[in-house]
Amino acid sequence: MLIQMRPASDPEIAALIAAQQWELREAHGGLAGQATETRDDVRYLAVVVNGRAVACGGIQALDSGTGEIKRMYVRPAFRGRGIGRQLLVALEEVAFQQGLHTLCLETATYLPAAIALYTSGGYASVPLFGEYVGKAYSVCFAKRLPLAA
Repeated sequence: MLIQMRPASDPEIAALIAAQQWELREAHGGLAGQATETRDDVRYLAVVVNGRAVACGGIQALDSGTGEIKRMYVRPAFRGRGIGRQLLVALEEVAFQQGLHTLCLETATYLPAAIALYTSGGYASVPLFGEYVGKAYSVCFAKRLPLAA
């Protein structure tokens, strides 16, 4: 397994994000009208297994000290192997290297595995923020990153 930085324009990142969005629509019963754009200001990581990207996640800076985890996704066939946890740790390292001290994220109330991953990784529930305010199925989390030793 290899975790590597990929540009937003990478076709495997785009494919993973499309798969994530399809799965979210299916889980929610079809989030009609929801569109997802791959943003150039998000720094993406891809988890590569046997030459194929099987997971992704990104960091978007919100301000000088805070970033948001975006589009974290592991293909279903690769879940249960610890890939999500390793990706989360790698994203935190990228954020720390960018000078960010806090990471936040949004997930959905109907994604208990994602909520379990984030809470077991030290993320605490916080009020909805930004574009998620008022969204019925959104739940937000944040974590203060440890200072360098």
